Amino acid sequence: MTGTVRRRWDLPVALGTLMLAVLVLVALPAPGRPSRLVATPPPLRVCADPNNLPFSNQRREGFENRIAALLAAELGRPLRYVWLPERRGYVRRTLKAGICDVLMGVPEQLGAILATRPYYRSTYVFLSRTSDPRVVRSFDDSLLRRLRIGVHLIGDDYQNTPPAQALARRHIVENVVGFSIYGDYAEPNPPSRLVEAVAKGTIDLAIVWGPFAGYFGPRQLVKLRMAPVQPPSDGPAIPFTFGIALGVARVDTLLLRQLDDILARRADRIDRILEQYGVPRVSPPAT
Repeated sequence: MTGTVRRRWDLPVALGTLMLAVLVLVALPAPGRPSRLVATPPPLRVCADPNNLPFSNQRREGFENRIAALLAAELGRPLRYVWLPERRGYVRRTLKAGICDVLMGVPEQLGAILATRPYYRSTYVFLSRTSDPRVVRSFDDSLLRRLRIGVHLIGDDYQNTPPAQALARRHIVENVVGFSIYGDYAEPNPPSRLVEAVAKGTIDLAIVWGPFAGYFGPRQLVKLRMAPVQPPSDGPAIPFTFGIALGVARVDTLLLRQLDDILARRADRIDRILEQYGVPRVSPPAT
């Protein structure tokens, strides 16, 4: 009787062992065939500002959000965001700290990192109300001394954004109103306050980075007039047009080549995205 009971318990154990062996054999690749087990690709980590349309926001509504999604799809990697407000030291706190793989929207000649080919080139613009007959055509226009002018400031001086520098060189400061590029971060899209000030009549003219004007200008209750700053530079030291690229760490040369390839192949798609957001684009300078 004891032996019979033992055999009744041994039978299920034996059957379970046999089934496990069969499963292992099925899972193993046949001789000469590669395994079907594929490692999950690492995510493409993109650092972006969570509150900075038209470029990016946490709801992924900006044009850089859409371009980042395109890049990740082309690389076959899942997209993961690292959200961090753009402030001084942004490159140091993001790419150099190793918390992301790609920075969107960096100047093509930013020396601290590797930059891809530009995926667009834009310019600063003069922005005013179409109902205002006064049209500024250059930084040497005498109108600039009589208008209330708004510019973005990064710090508490005028030695930061190109328009602020160009005005300061001409000693045009008393009639200039500075708007912080950072603004009140509790409100959506702080840089848009400069464009809104033109529409409200708080200022007569804004000299603003083109993507801000092209996106927020048409969303105002009054019609605004936008004209590229001419000439494209104020001497060799103060350019008003910039090629915008993707940034990667200096050691990540493989990713740099991959991104350059995607930007070349999908240039038409990227250009359509930029068009939808009203980004003004200019041609590269002649060489």
